[in-house]
Amino acid sequence: MVMLLTAFALYLFTRDRIPLETAGMGVLLLLLVGFELWPLERGGERVIESTDFFRNLGHEALVTITALLVMGKGLETTGALRPVALFFTRLWTRIPLLAALLTLVGSAAFSAFVNNTPVVVMLLPVLTAAALHAHQAPSSILLPMGFATLIGGMSTVIGTSTNLLVAGIAEDLGLEPFGMFSFSIPVLLVGGVGILFLWWLAPKLMPERTLPLQTAHRVYASTLRIRAGGFADGKTLAEIRARTGNAIEVTRVLRDNDLIVSRLPMIRIRAGDRLFVRDTLERLHQYEQLLGASLPGGELKYSNEPQQVAELVVTPGSPLDNRSLSEAHLDEIYGLSPLAMYRAGDREAPSDDLLNTRLSTGDVLLAQAARADIRRLTTESSVLVLGRVMELPRAGRARAAVGIMAAAIIPAALGWMPIVLTSVMGVGAMIAAKCLSWRNVRDAFNVPLTIIIVASLGLGDALLKTGAADWLAAVFVALSGNLPVPLLLSALMLMMAILTNVVSNNAAAIIGTPIAAAFAAGLGAPVEPFILAVIFGANMSFLTPIGYQTNLLIMSAGGYRRLDFLRIGAPLTLIMWLGFSLLLPMMYEL
Repeated sequence: MVMLLTAFALYLFTRDRIPLETAGMGVLLLLLVGFELWPLERGGERVIESTDFFRNLGHEALVTITALLVMGKGLETTGALRPVALFFTRLWTRIPLLAALLTLVGSAAFSAFVNNTPVVVMLLPVLTAAALHAHQAPSSILLPMGFATLIGGMSTVIGTSTNLLVAGIAEDLGLEPFGMFSFSIPVLLVGGVGILFLWWLAPKLMPERTLPLQTAHRVYASTLRIRAGGFADGKTLAEIRARTGNAIEVTRVLRDNDLIVSRLPMIRIRAGDRLFVRDTLERLHQYEQLLGASLPGGELKYSNEPQQVAELVVTPGSPLDNRSLSEAHLDEIYGLSPLAMYRAGDREAPSDDLLNTRLSTGDVLLAQAARADIRRLTTESSVLVLGRVMELPRAGRARAAVGIMAAAIIPAALGWMPIVLTSVMGVGAMIAAKCLSWRNVRDAFNVPLTIIIVASLGLGDALLKTGAADWLAAVFVALSGNLPVPLLLSALMLMMAILTNVVSNNAAAIIGTPIAAAFAAGLGAPVEPFILAVIFGANMSFLTPIGYQTNLLIMSAGGYRRLDFLRIGAPLTLIMWLGFSLLLPMMYEL
């Protein structure tokens, strides 16, 4: 019955129309009801109580995964990764080939210690803009970058939730606990070859893809006021353009409120000058940091209250129709501070005083306010607020977030304290240091991931305690005949690599781990290389867009087709599979 339920669960996990959390909850309910109505007993005692499946909600691996996701949210909300993104932007405009290699290596390195989702989310707009300005198709780098984060995640115990779960199950089975870097060396050797493939050959195999319409960002007109002591203070316009990789479009330079300065390349810009510019919201914020400048209302970013940026659309009859923000008193009521404006069909830059600029139907005003005020504006006023709301980083907390993350990871990496303890303490420290609000903590919780892990852990327990895992392993041993152990190890890894691209990688790994352990015991071989085969195979989510959650993000952002994942993912999977198949038997003398 458990094996039938496992097969049914794998079928549910492959159905696009059934959300993963729904499938996971269904499997969990079937386990609960099945073992309650038809208990498994030995010697008059129940082998498995139905309530045992609830204990997986407190499994150390799940607690650790959740805590690390919350800490990753802390890095995201404080903008701790933004300097890295800006560095890549500058490098891409100067040395694209070197920038591509460093992007792949850097994203892989970050993903070894941080969940790769915030890394991918941070780099997607940066790499898209940088590739376009380097006259390259963004599709040549976005998919390789996503795959590089998956390779990097293989290298440490905390690199992916899959690694943590398998390591936890292996410890439950009586194996020696894996250290932070227990399997880093094989990943560095084999993954290094994979990174070189992604850097050198993958872009040549990838057709140029046009970006989908939904990724085209609106171009706003705004002003940048040069701050004293910033990079732009005393620099020529040519030097300022070079600082941004010649990306910034300056339409006018205003000095002393009424003097328009000619936009000659050698004109020196000084503190207090205002540069009239046109670009996307993300790029405008990058220019602030690169040039040492401020957008209108930019001083609000340093408020202790969480800030958001929203797009306000002027509709007929709205409070802003044929009026300014100050005339409508929205600045006083909701604390709105205008940053930029979009006016369809009008290429003229707006007035420097956006607060008093008269708006008309169709205009889009980019305004900043406290999160609570944006929410009130949405519910209380008749102003149309578009769904795209951007959370601004908690300025000044980035160093604290990085320090706390390091303080949580280093003791665990050195074996001084368990990762479950340091990660939970790290969450508490981030909240105390105001790197995170309780709202951020709530947003970081991944309900589908939690349910699928609990259901998969329950299936794994049932496979072990009913003897199903031992029976399946015995069948595999019998069918394999006298095949060498290295070939069986390689076959197991390939099976996991195929399965992880069809179902959830966590589900595949959790179900595969007890079977792999029983398989190794039946062969009389060491268990550890078979556990590593499960880890490495389950992380090879390269073949399909549904293989891993970031694959879907990248597919949408880069305009990829499903075949593109096979075009790049199949040779990468072959490289990784063959590399580990050769390396693991050598390491464990199989």
